[in-house]
Amino acid sequence: MSADEVAVATVGNRPGTITVRATDQGLPLAIHIDRRELRYGGTQLAASILEVCTRAAAEAKVRRRADLTEQGVPAEVLDALGLPTRNELAAVADVEDEEEAAPTSWMRQL
Repeated sequence: MSADEVAVATVGNRPGTITVRATDQGLPLAIHIDRRELRYGGTQLAASILEVCTRAAAEAKVRRRADLTEQGVPAEVLDALGLPTRNELAAVADVEDEEEAAPTSWMRQL
């Protein structure tokens, strides 16, 4: 990736019903919403899209950091830019997984 290219990533929610492709600045480029998500209403859907978009932006930042590292940018500069490492992103995901409530039922509607 050259310096003028934008880092992007595609991330989906756990059930795979919402997928967002976003830049490292959090700008959504594409959003896919499965019909099943519509049953939760606009407020919940918007919150879910925002959450997935935030995760896609974080993944894109990790990709940007890896690319700049390959180009020789020092780690101190990348830290100052707020670009996380893969391990930092994984640690955040682990904390989020721990904080997320377990489902009340494993049964799914057919």
